[in-house]
Amino acid sequence: MTRNATLRDHVAAAILDAAAVVLAQRGESVSMSEVAAAAGVGRTTLYRYFPSRETLLDALARRAFAELIGELADSGVDSVPVPEGVARVSRIAFGQAAKYQALMCVPGKPEISDEAVRQIMSPLTSLFSRGAADGTWRTDLSTGTLLAIYTALLEGALSQGLHTKLGAEPAAAAITSVFIRGTEVRRPADSGAATAPSAAPAPTRN
Repeated sequence: MTRNATLRDHVAAAILDAAAVVLAQRGESVSMSEVAAAAGVGRTTLYRYFPSRETLLDALARRAFAELIGELADSGVDSVPVPEGVARVSRIAFGQAAKYQALMCVPGKPEISDEAVRQIMSPLTSLFSRGAADGTWRTDLSTGTLLAIYTALLEGALSQGLHTKLGAEPAAAAITSVFIRGTEVRRPADSGAATAPSAAPAPTRN
């Protein structure tokens, strides 16, 4: 890559970083002038890289999808117990939502491509299939149904802005807990562990 191309990529990345921040802080009505100011570039420079608001939002959406795909690929969900894998996916989803939350309500936002959907769903499908194989999940619902329930739960929480109300980490923990508790296999408790210690005898009075 030439020096000019490297510089161009650096400037474009800086503009997108700034756009993500100001959009998250002030909503999708942020002007191009505000984005330019936040990125520390002039309007002319901004429009040279992103000729319109639509091209800026499109680039930001594609970057958000690429980051999500990269984080899922690097998350190690295939090497941890299934409940921890679900927790990691939840944290990634809410972390991305916190960073790119304004994109969720932008009218006419770019749709995710079929290939991006495949790359996002592939690690989740493998994780849920492993949960079925190792006995993590209840058996009265199919793996596909359980995955659909989880993604619907995530999408609903994200659309309701749970990450803005609770914070990304608490929101991820809440969704993970609700899902795992409702779908895991109920195993009989160990009789010794399940028995509560007997209360100490009340002191006698003379």
